[in-house]
Amino acid sequence: MSSASWSRPHRPHRPVRAGLLVGGALLGLCLVGVAGVAAWNVQVVRQSDAPVRETAEAFLTEVAAGNADRAYRRLCASARSRWSPIGFAAWVRTPPVVTGHQVTDVSVRTREGRPTGTVTVRLTRDGGRSEQRTLPVVREDDDWRVCGDPF
Repeated sequence: MSSASWSRPHRPHRPVRAGLLVGGALLGLCLVGVAGVAAWNVQVVRQSDAPVRETAEAFLTEVAAGNADRAYRRLCASARSRWSPIGFAAWVRTPPVVTGHQVTDVSVRTREGRPTGTVTVRLTRDGGRSEQRTLPVVREDDDWRVCGDPF
């Protein structure tokens, strides 16, 4: 009898396969993280553009209704310094007056550390003519206000 001992056959190590599995798992986690951050960013942007849109909508609804006093209160301090309430009301009532509007785009960004918004609208005037305008909207005293000459 031979005294040779039995040994298990040598199995080659598979470091490449293990590395690929670990790398794939890490890549999967990264993709899930990126998707989560992207979804969060979309939610933040939508939440931040809603008040800007609402401010522009309310302002233009008041202008179209002829309620210049309420629309005037939605203007920023800079715009109110250029327009008196009486001058603004006269401007709002000067033909062709705004009779309706449709918001087509809203963007919000930070400029010099302050959030600002831009609302693109299609204004409808009496007589049926329509035109596209851009309303600048700024954050002022914890409220959003239409700034500049809106139309």
